[in-house]
Formats: sequence, C-alpha cells, structure tokens
Amino acid sequence: MTEGWQAGGFGLYVHWPFCASKCPYCDFNSHVAGVIDHARWDRAYRAEIARFASLTPGRVLNSVFFGGGTPSLMAPETVAGVIETARASWSFANDIEISMEANPGSVDAGRFRAYAEAGVNRLSLGVQAMNNDDLRRLGRMHSVAEARRAFDLAKENFRRVSFDLIYARQRQTREAWRSELTEAVSMAVDHLSLYQLTIEDGTIFAARQRSGHLRGLPDDDVAADMYLETNDYLASLGMEGYEISNHARPGAESRHNLIYWRQGDWVGIGPGAHGRLSSQTGRHANIAEPLPGKWLRLVDEAGNGDIDAETLTRDDVAAEYLLMSMRLAEGMDLARYKDKGGRLDHPRVDQLIADHLLEIADGRARVTRQGRPVLNYVLRQMVG
Repeated sequence: MTEGWQAGGFGLYVHWPFCASKCPYCDFNSHVAGVIDHARWDRAYRAEIARFASLTPGRVLNSVFFGGGTPSLMAPETVAGVIETARASWSFANDIEISMEANPGSVDAGRFRAYAEAGVNRLSLGVQAMNNDDLRRLGRMHSVAEARRAFDLAKENFRRVSFDLIYARQRQTREAWRSELTEAVSMAVDHLSLYQLTIEDGTIFAARQRSGHLRGLPDDDVAADMYLETNDYLASLGMEGYEISNHARPGAESRHNLIYWRQGDWVGIGPGAHGRLSSQTGRHANIAEPLPGKWLRLVDEAGNGDIDAETLTRDDVAAEYLLMSMRLAEGMDLARYKDKGGRLDHPRVDQLIADHLLEIADGRARVTRQGRPVLNYVLRQMVG
C-alpha cells in the first residue's frame, strides 16, 4: 500500500515542546522550561530522522513543518541541523515548503534571518487577536504593535507568511471581528488560519468555565454567523476557504497541512508527535512519547522515541480519509475512498444531500456552504 505518499504527498513534522508560558486555552503538548540543552535536542532530532529515513527509502519530501510549542524559540543551529539531515535523507521537491510556527513575542530579527538562511521559507505567526485587551484575556505575551513588527520582519525574511487568529472570543461582536479581519488582510498576508475559540478539557479556560468565571462567550448561532460571514468576506477578497479553518490566496495554501487532509504520509518526530506511513504491508501509525525529558531518554537509550505503533485496519484508513478530506473545499475523491473500502450508499447520506448539507458531483463529495458550520454533524452521519 504505497499510494498514500504518492497520492497525498510526503512530509516531515518536527515538534518543539517548549513555550515561554502556557496559554489558558491551549491543550497542545507544550511545556515551560528554564534550561534547554539545545545540542542534545539537535542530536535527538537528527537520530529520529535517520531512523525513519531507513524505513522510507527513495521518497521525495514535499514539506517540513516545525510545530509546537513555540518553535521560534529553537536554536537556529538546531533548525539548520534538522533541515540538513532531512536533505541528506530524502530527495527534496523542487518547491519544498519549510514552515515554522512563531509567536510575535519571540521575534528577533537576527533569529529570523538565521532561520531563513537555514532553509525555512514560510512562517506561521500566532497572532490570535488584533486588540490588546483580548490578547491579555488569551494569555498572550505580545501586543498588537509587536505582532505588526513581527509580521514586517517576517515579510522581509520569508517568501510566505501566515496569520493565526481566534474568533468567538469573550464579548467579541461580529462587527469587531470584521474589523480585525480587515486589519489582517490590509497587512498583505497571503494565508489566514481562523479558529473558533473552543474550551478544551484540562485547560485553564475549562476550569474557569466550570467555576462560572469565563463569561461573555458568543452563543453557537453568533459563532456560526461569524464563520459564514468570514468565509464570504475573505472569498470576496480572493482568499477562498480551501479548508474549514484556512483561507489563502491562490498558490499560498499550506502544502504541509494538505498532506494531512489528503491522507498523504508524514514522519512525526519530537515529544507527542504523530506520524503516518504507508507501505506494502499497510498504513502504519506511530505516536511519540509526550514528555520532553522522557522522549530524549528514549531516543538516547533505546534509539526510538515512539511509545505506540500500529497498523491501521482497512476500516480505519477509510474513516480517516473521509474525516480529513471532507474538511477541504475540494472534498473527497470518491474513487480513492472506494478503493479504501469506504461506502456512502446509506440513507443518512441521502438525507444530508436532501438537506443541502452535502453534494456529490464530478467524482467528489463536498460539504456545502450550509454544511460547513455543522461539519462535525455531517461527518458523523457520513461515517455511518
């Protein structure tokens, strides 16, 4: 089963687990540490890349993504070491995308230049809000002025720059959200990732909500209106919503994330990283140890940072493809889904079509404009 990487692409995800502080809404695998042995992390990442390279000979790498945590806190030498080892392990696509997430508060002009010289060509800035009051509520350590400065520095050093923004925040109106979007677009950004604020178990916000101290969140109807208006507004400016939460000018889509959504293959290294690799024996999933210190010890002592690995069942592969590909505006390739053992010939799908939440045409299944705000419901019905 080699079609995964050939049909959907092949990428490398590198998880950097450290942040300067923990945001109250964040449930990612991120940690605050006073001292970091950057040389040891460099060695561990290189070792894990070499291990996976031995399992994936002859592949062409389409993307590298440094995620986290706050990867812009990584030593530039570590970033360069990862890219150098990846280049020695696989052939690079001529148009390879090498992305890094960054927080505006961790911006340094010299560091940005060093990342660009190492090979990073796309930066994703975690701005999250365009007003200082909401930045404080979200626990962000930067101001709007710092976000603008970070964006200007990013445009000077990287060919492509993306923003992350969060909407449906406390006491946020539809008008205020439109104003923020207008400001973001005016900065000539070519990609926007727009996420509705969700309250995740185990976060500080979840504890505040349980105690009644997280007030002023928009209700579901207001949040849905924000979502639909966002899609219409950005589409009118040439930034189509190519994925449920992502908008881009033509050609500026995140190639790395498209690998996930199109069910390509990717190597995942670093604490808590997940990976998917296809071979003649099936599609294989792996999960790395989430605790940074323990992950380092496993790599050093056992030569393998993973704590779980399995071969997915045929049903799992089909369901995974449906759940990921239906997030895209292009939808799901029905021939690929059928080859994986999937089927859509059941009454719930017919009802979704009748309700104008789903459309099937030109060999693809797509969620309609009306269906996108209730995507999770549509997916539950489609899975059968």
